[in-house]
Amino acid sequence: MTVDALPHADHATRPIGRCPATAPVSMIERMTLILEAFDAASPALTLVELCERTGLPRSTVHRILDQMIKLRWLAHAPGGYRLGSRTLELGGLAADHNEVREAVSPLLHDLAHRADMVGHLGVLDGRDVLYLDKVGRSGPTLPTRLGGRMPAHSTALGKAMLAAQERGVVAAAREPLPRLTPRTICDRVELNRELSRIRGRQCVAVDSEESFTGVTCVAVPVRTRGSGVAALSLSVRAGAELPALDTARLAGLLVEVAQDCARTLRPQPPGRH
Repeated sequence: MTVDALPHADHATRPIGRCPATAPVSMIERMTLILEAFDAASPALTLVELCERTGLPRSTVHRILDQMIKLRWLAHAPGGYRLGSRTLELGGLAADHNEVREAVSPLLHDLAHRADMVGHLGVLDGRDVLYLDKVGRSGPTLPTRLGGRMPAHSTALGKAMLAAQERGVVAAAREPLPRLTPRTICDRVELNRELSRIRGRQCVAVDSEESFTGVTCVAVPVRTRGSGVAALSLSVRAGAELPALDTARLAGLLVEVAQDCARTLRPQPPGRH
């Protein structure tokens, strides 16, 4: 996958669930907007909060909420609403992602504990990074969330996975990539130069406040059969870039764990245990 493969449409930057640039037309779009309004910091929301986060009229939200409760997408919570059982049921059907998470999460938990940082596990989904896991005692201080998304070009996770994909010739695009902070790489040609540099250091990627101001991150891909199917990262809230020595140390830890993860995910030959 090359950077050219990333869609050129405008990206609704995160945090997820905030008011979109254009009003959603279909019922599915409105339901999705309501579902995405919930996050780790706000597992329960009032009607007023849902209206504020979605930008939808109160009467519209109230009508849709009644239907979503009947269909078990949402449930009543003290003073408001929360995600319902149907979201958990469908989440359990994501077999491929569950396999990756079950194999990698124990190793990620141990890594985050040893490094005393926040660990993330992500996969590429279109132009986004989808977060499959987030661990670490400092996790609540970072604005990422389990099940959340971020533009791949702005994150260490995304850049590590893009760099691990098959190389290709990338042409300049008319539309720039979404800018999340003053440090986000928005030019596709420059992004490809960055991916080349990442390939030159064993696909170790660094996000220096490119996705969130004050957050620095180091990531490496988890490779199976030569391609990066997922990525691991360690993140910290800091006002400046990590010192070079720390970056190298964290990269070494991540590479070691990523290799263990790849061995766990790699299918074993018949008769091998």
